[in-house]
Amino acid sequence: MRLSSVSLPHLGPEVERPGYDREGQFAGIVHFGIGAFHRAHQAWYTDRAMELGDRNWAITGVSLRSAAVAAQLNPQDGLYTLTERSSAGNHTRLIAAVKTVLVASDAPHSVVSALASPNTHIASFTVTEKGYCRAADGSLDLALAGPGSIYHFLAEGLRQRHDAGLSGLTLLSCDNLTDNGGQFARLMREYLDRQDSGLGKWFEAECSCPSTMVDRIVPATTDADRMQVAAETGLDDFGAVMTEPFSQWVIEDRFAGPRPAWERVGAQLVTDVTPYETAKLRMLNGAHSALAYLGLERGHTYVHEAVADPTLRAIIDRLMREEAAASFVAAPQQNLTVYADELLARFANPALDHRLIQIAMDGSQKVPQRWLATLAGRQAAGARCPAILSALAAWLRHLRGDNAAKWGPVDDPRANELRQLWVKNDSAGVVDAMFGQLGLLGGPWIAAKADRAMICAELSHFPSTKAEPDALA
Repeated sequence: MRLSSVSLPHLGPEVERPGYDREGQFAGIVHFGIGAFHRAHQAWYTDRAMELGDRNWAITGVSLRSAAVAAQLNPQDGLYTLTERSSAGNHTRLIAAVKTVLVASDAPHSVVSALASPNTHIASFTVTEKGYCRAADGSLDLALAGPGSIYHFLAEGLRQRHDAGLSGLTLLSCDNLTDNGGQFARLMREYLDRQDSGLGKWFEAECSCPSTMVDRIVPATTDADRMQVAAETGLDDFGAVMTEPFSQWVIEDRFAGPRPAWERVGAQLVTDVTPYETAKLRMLNGAHSALAYLGLERGHTYVHEAVADPTLRAIIDRLMREEAAASFVAAPQQNLTVYADELLARFANPALDHRLIQIAMDGSQKVPQRWLATLAGRQAAGARCPAILSALAAWLRHLRGDNAAKWGPVDDPRANELRQLWVKNDSAGVVDAMFGQLGLLGGPWIAAKADRAMICAELSHFPSTKAEPDALA
């Protein structure tokens, strides 16, 4: 029997259930990109906030193109289970915050209507870095920001709100971008300047785009996971989500109107998100990407396997503590040594099968924030980053196709372009094309002579499994 409102009496008693009337809640949030991460993070916070008495914050999910999540959740009336896995055991909760899932390509008018509803106060997004339709220089790529983009739907929804005399929206980016709120506000203004400058002025006056930092490891759910959930709960759940016990959400306290009381369930409302997002991007995400590319070529499948490899553990420890943590100024209440300890413990969680190949996706969209910013900061201080340089070399080998035989073709929006670099250049030419004066990534870091030489040397060197942990010394 499949999970749904009708089958709830058959749900196992060990599953925690929300204590509110879900049928009586209006949808106050429209969320673009309702994948596993959103369901394990923002929807989980919202569900618990409503349980504590905050009302009318149900979520209308939007998938911009794929109908997969709609097929998972709509037959289940939006219900799904979230299972926290750790070595101490599993804890499963029923999440009831999602009302419905719209597929934008199939129901564009419904998406706009949801945004224009008087009950809606927040539009949020987890559309990954490529969903922001940025050109290489960071500006809006209008060729990408077409009718199927978030900009198109938001502009139509905001136009209807403006014409109806309604208030603006809080537009809440929950993606791993530096200054994600500021970047989105700038890109949205660029779009509106081209489409409707009058609406652009209303957007600036009536809407807000707070920055956020989001953190929770959410592996892709497998068929084996779903079978385990069915065995433990008594119902089939096609939308089941697996995650870790840890979760963090830091939000700039700058909203255009009402919001859920997320701080009552653990979110941090702050005046400046920057130190938190920088720590997450450079330490956690930077280490994750390094584990992915270095781990895949050493034959590892999961994060916990890669971080248990003594050679990789030493590289990751150095990347986080000596390179990333030293590249920025922490907030007074941040302890980056403790943070690094927590990250290593989370990575080592054997109950969480977080696949390296999942992390390795879309590297061209992630590398500038995760690695190049640290390299630039340390370069300005007269220091080098051997751990990150090794990870960069592993990424370039991945783009070259070194991992394709075992792990399949490179999954990256610029895969063809980057692969052609290897067709036309030797290793030195690739490094220059990527990280030289006119580097393709358009990042803040230009490889100095010594760094360039190290990357070139690494490109021709696959670390031995017998390498000593101090190989980077």
